[in-house]
Amino acid sequence: MSDLAVVRSDETQWTQVDTESTEQFIAEKHIGERIRRLRLKKSMGLVELGRHTGLSASFLSQLETGRVVPTLRNLARIAMVFSKDLSYFFETEPHTIFRIHRRKERVRLPQSGVETPAYFFESLGYMVPDRHMDPYFAEFVPLEAGQEPKAHMHTGFEFLYVLDGELGLRHGTEDCVLAAGDAVYFDASTTHSYHCASKKPAQAIIVTMHQPPPLPTRGASAPVAPKSAGGAAE
Repeated sequence: MSDLAVVRSDETQWTQVDTESTEQFIAEKHIGERIRRLRLKKSMGLVELGRHTGLSASFLSQLETGRVVPTLRNLARIAMVFSKDLSYFFETEPHTIFRIHRRKERVRLPQSGVETPAYFFESLGYMVPDRHMDPYFAEFVPLEAGQEPKAHMHTGFEFLYVLDGELGLRHGTEDCVLAAGDAVYFDASTTHSYHCASKKPAQAIIVTMHQPPPLPTRGASAPVAPKSAGGAAE
């Protein structure tokens, strides 16, 4: 194949392109694959797409498999069918993240900064780089006599879902007890602490999200925190 190729078909105008660099660009952007995904997502055949775009099914097939170089006009026609902007075909594709964390591979760690841990936890997302949230499995053990829960705070938000047992939660000045099946979502920049509120250990899934709370809108009144539905913690 020569360095310069002349492409002529019913769907394209006469164009001269640097074949090697153009094909490399098309491959890097996965333009043909993107068109195919859009078409299959709509359960649309090549013939139907051809009717909408004025392009032949044969040309579209070659386009999806990277055997022809599309013009911007052709891409614009296809983009309009799927309500996409032309830039959709040239944006960098995000890397798909998919990580499985097997139970046998997790590490059980104690609460830090205390002599007697009130809970133990296992990270459920330690293998995901640059993650935007941290999910944990936590087991809270009954407190010893005279032991007080250690409070902490951090930026972002926290979500907690109780799997088993009863869990006491203090958030600022609010106290509540959560039972199995209960969930809570709260601002983690407010001081908070947990403790087992039953005779047997309590288990929960905790997800911490790192984004800071939004700044209050100018002139807007501060929201009133709802009263907790749970009873007072022990």
